[in-house]
Amino acid sequence: MKALRNGKIKLVAVILTKNESIHLARCLTKMRTLTKDILVVDSFSSDNTFQIAERHGARVLQREWTSYANQFNWAMEQLAADTEWVMRVDADEYLSPELVADIRSRLPELGPEINGGRMRRRIIFQGRTIRFGDFCKHPLLRLVRYGCGQAEDIWMDEHIVGTNSSILFDGEIIDHNLRSLTSWIEKHNRYSSLEALDILNSKHRFLDCGMRTMLAPRLWPLGSDASTRWLKKNIYLRMPRKVRALLLFLYRYVLRLGFLDGRAGRQFHVLQAFWYRYLVDAKLEEVERRIREWKRGRA
Repeated sequence: MKALRNGKIKLVAVILTKNESIHLARCLTKMRTLTKDILVVDSFSSDNTFQIAERHGARVLQREWTSYANQFNWAMEQLAADTEWVMRVDADEYLSPELVADIRSRLPELGPEINGGRMRRRIIFQGRTIRFGDFCKHPLLRLVRYGCGQAEDIWMDEHIVGTNSSILFDGEIIDHNLRSLTSWIEKHNRYSSLEALDILNSKHRFLDCGMRTMLAPRLWPLGSDASTRWLKKNIYLRMPRKVRALLLFLYRYVLRLGFLDGRAGRQFHVLQAFWYRYLVDAKLEEVERRIREWKRGRA
């Protein structure tokens, strides 16, 4: 299968890395079946991520990490002017053959009125595909016509905004992290701090992040990124903190049949829907308590 080349259409894949030697070769090997134009932006990895990227023919730039959104938007600015499409892929992800085939078939035929491409995601956790629980139900916007979109300016759970018409491709992006469960927990502990920061910033506006490019929440169409953001803002975040993480877990594990994924599904939904969300709320309460103590000390 030949990859898309400049003579037909210029598609550039952007991959952000930091110590991703365990995943990167797999990601690049699969990506090169779609396109040879790959930009890896590395945050000065201490392993051999840089060398792996070069060995697989990627263009590699290095830049200190700030946030995913800032790093991705900077990467977009480094692309050649003749770039037509940009695809965002994480280093621990790879493309299914069906997705590669569908993009290669349909992308060159799209008219200028279409400026985005969505695709489904499959998560493999503890060696098992997570099929239930509603976590991977909504397709992700990962393909954007060059110049028509950028990552929204927040710390966590950022989406590409600026596209106004997209199509859904067949096949999947497969999210298969090969690191240990301890590493997963450490990563999501960091994510919980960033998400708490975003929630606090949306209320207090103490940082510039989140005040510029943002996805506008709206209920319709259901299943879109904007709809998910609306439900989170107007329903989940308005629930009492003492119960909302538990209710989310029960929704995914019981109502959305997460228990059918067996032991791995139980671990995933307990950690993702309950532990992670409860940790975000605990950090919010800690910050608010410290603010109250600070105010009392100044009184």
